[in-house]
Amino acid sequence: MLKLTRKADYGLISLKHLATHGLERPASAKEMAETYGIPAPILSKVLQKLVREGFLVSEQGTNGGYRLAREASAITTLEVIRAIDGPIILTTCLSRQGECELTGQCTVREPLRKVHEGILRLLENITIADLTTDDDTLAAARLTTLSLAPHGALTASPRKQTQC
Repeated sequence: MLKLTRKADYGLISLKHLATHGLERPASAKEMAETYGIPAPILSKVLQKLVREGFLVSEQGTNGGYRLAREASAITTLEVIRAIDGPIILTTCLSRQGECELTGQCTVREPLRKVHEGILRLLENITIADLTTDDDTLAAARLTTLSLAPHGALTASPRKQTQC
């Protein structure tokens, strides 16, 4: 199963919150942590990373907090996930090393590469603004752009790499 880290989840939740509620005033880390039940120390670190990576600006003072550094429609889920978790790697043979002990006999490398590229395209085409819509058809429309393996199965984790 494709699974994001909690930090990536928290980052996306925070950016969505700021896209919907942070337009009038900045939102504090405490406010977001309490609203979503996220541990405040972890959320603070995620928010600091999002500031360093240019997704957020931090405003100091009694009414300070965080705001989006650019339009929600200009921030993709792929760039946020990469900024927090690093590269998304479906399988070892698709990493920079690109080789495993089965490379010569592997019959799934190319199909897995296509699934990997489809996942990256999907994440690249979903913006934070898209996450703010309550339209369930968004996900379905985005998924139709993918060419998935039989039965639409995606069974990889960006943190757990499989050997091909």
